[in-house]
Amino acid sequence: MKSKILLVISCLLFALAACKNTNELPSKQEVLDKMVLTNDYLMKKWPDPGVNVITNKERPSNLWTRAVYYEGLMALYEMHPQEKYLQYAIDWGKSHNWGLRNGAKTRHADNHCAGQTYIDLFNIEQDSIRIRDIKASIDSMLSTDKIDDWDWIDALQMAMPVFAKLEILTGYEAYSERMYDMYMDTKVTQGLYNHEEGLWWRDADFLPPYKEPNGEDCYWSRGNGWVVAALIRTMDILPANHKHRQEYMKTYLEMMEALLPIQREDGFWNASLHDPNNYGGKETTGTSLFVYGMAWGVNNGILSAEKYLPAITKAWNAMAKESVHENGFLGYVQGTGKEPKDGQPVTYTSKPDFEDYGLGCFLLCGSEVYKLCK
Repeated sequence: MKSKILLVISCLLFALAACKNTNELPSKQEVLDKMVLTNDYLMKKWPDPGVNVITNKERPSNLWTRAVYYEGLMALYEMHPQEKYLQYAIDWGKSHNWGLRNGAKTRHADNHCAGQTYIDLFNIEQDSIRIRDIKASIDSMLSTDKIDDWDWIDALQMAMPVFAKLEILTGYEAYSERMYDMYMDTKVTQGLYNHEEGLWWRDADFLPPYKEPNGEDCYWSRGNGWVVAALIRTMDILPANHKHRQEYMKTYLEMMEALLPIQREDGFWNASLHDPNNYGGKETTGTSLFVYGMAWGVNNGILSAEKYLPAITKAWNAMAKESVHENGFLGYVQGTGKEPKDGQPVTYTSKPDFEDYGLGCFLLCGSEVYKLCK
């Protein structure tokens, strides 16, 4: 009888401990350990950062998916400055002669994403070749009046931080002015933001009357995550008194308010934000980007910790426990695409067509969660 009572007490204590772990953020070391583990997995899988990426076709490794990974790697390097991380990024830039996919004349935001890391590496070591092509490409855009290039919302994350970084680097205000004009074209002229819902349609294909199976508008998780990342990265780069900050902040706050009540009970967000039954289930990339945005807001005193910390905690603990494999592989990552049905199925063991951008999102998220932890 005594042994049974002890067994029951042990089970209750274990359950209480599990509940506590779910409702509290881990230590800084535990967050860092997850980031290091997942990053090591990719670096071991791709020992040569310059080798072409082969999926359904062969692509150079300065494409947007790898560039997003390097955003995350630089965030990891800033908090955990290991020489191997820095060298891995430098070797990547050197392997492409610090060039952009499709050349310096490109106007495509996906091709500009690599420039975020090139500029970061220039700030570490002022070698002009590192920013030669990215600066030339953006300067060529500024020499025209065209502002409608960003006709899909992913573009905001790929390119806005580049414009902001170049302004800080050069002191030339035209970069942030053109960035603002292009952002507002995407938001207002092309009408991809629904201010009533606080969420974005991915591109013109999803504007009303397009509907999800349940009759709601289609708001794709990762697409909205890209916008969250674009806004906070841009506000982080530009000075706090920048004249367009109020616009970026207003939209950011509206998005945070809209995202909070549609978080899943398990901590994740669905691929389809307003239709949980349309390819519903856990999804790591959108979740990572939303938590990245929420944690940034709490860390900067913009969002209420009391209101947002429970969501952040639930989501990070869920990803750390349920997405991260023992070898560092990241599960529940939706493959590339533009809507909930793309890149399916999304499961614990499913491998997306590209593994790199999912890790980039996760590392960015971890870099802000880390600051919240004891």
